[in-house]
Amino acid sequence: MKYVTEYRDPDQARALIEAIRREAKPDRHYRFMEFCGGHTHVLSRWGLLSILPDNVKMIHGPGCPVCVLPIGRIDMAIDLALHHGAILCTYADTLRVPASRSQSLFQCRAAGGDVRMVYSPMDALEIAKANPDKEVVFFAIGFETTTPPTAVAVKTAQVQGLKNFSVLASHVLTPAAMEHIMLTKPDEEKLRLDGVVGPAHVSTVIGSDPYRPFCEKWRMPVVIAGFEPLDMLEAIRMLIVQVNEGRSEVENEFIRAVTAQGNPIAKALVEEVFELREAFEWRGLGRVPKSALRLREEYRAYDAETRFGLVEQYVPDNRACACGAILRGEKQPQDCKLFGKVCTPSHPIGACMVSSEGACAAYWRYGPQRVKVKEST
Repeated sequence: MKYVTEYRDPDQARALIEAIRREAKPDRHYRFMEFCGGHTHVLSRWGLLSILPDNVKMIHGPGCPVCVLPIGRIDMAIDLALHHGAILCTYADTLRVPASRSQSLFQCRAAGGDVRMVYSPMDALEIAKANPDKEVVFFAIGFETTTPPTAVAVKTAQVQGLKNFSVLASHVLTPAAMEHIMLTKPDEEKLRLDGVVGPAHVSTVIGSDPYRPFCEKWRMPVVIAGFEPLDMLEAIRMLIVQVNEGRSEVENEFIRAVTAQGNPIAKALVEEVFELREAFEWRGLGRVPKSALRLREEYRAYDAETRFGLVEQYVPDNRACACGAILRGEKQPQDCKLFGKVCTPSHPIGACMVSSEGACAAYWRYGPQRVKVKEST
């Protein structure tokens, strides 16, 4: 197939749905986690959850980069803008994530902080050039997909000798989170997983090979999928086939963009600029070992945490909000008593309602008539 419309062809979708129904054995249940929030929106937007067989259930994972940001990191960013006088630059969704004391970066701006939305870290670099008398900090978030652009910005700042630019690095790693979910899953049948739909954009950078240790250790298949409805349906079919055959392999449905090795230039750049943190706090997952990056010593002059002496404080989530449990795959958005009542996109209580990749945002946007969740019996 060549065009996007071909990946939305109704006839081919019907054929895939029939194939899924044929492959899914009626005497067993299949539980697959789509790690990426983009895949959650594919399932919701195209109503795929309502057309899967009753014994095939999709579990929403923690693959939303904005959702997994802990409150403590956002508080650090607010502190930079309000108390250190820095111009804080970051991506749009990050501005609306609730932090301590019902604050957000939007409210920080209303309180006098200079907070700016940017489309890339290079925009922040240009702001630093235009404001040589001000400290400019790029609040860098995201998975492996957005890490290479941050590395480019840091290297560029070093080459150009910019002294007023730094990065609050909050980049996190997908394989580490997948491993942590398996290690911390309660031993309950209802939370059992049979396979994972691997992230698409992340895999264009890191490739499919990094998931092989996960498959071998946990004897669980991973199928990397694209972001169109036919991609998702085919990935689910491939997972069912692997489960039926007793295989635990990495398979790549998204062959038009993902290779086994990924993008070697991007990976080399990240390796040069960043190193692993010992541990990092994730919303909903707690402290996850070896799951995030920080700047290497030779680039530490551009590390905002070092430059401003920042210390992250652990801040618990709102106890009434189920975002953490949703990110762990233990609950669905409609299980949260705040969903659609107190918590809406115009007044989000949790990060899952804020992000364009959040599960709660997907369920709100596409509605219960299209997002019908099948419960295993």
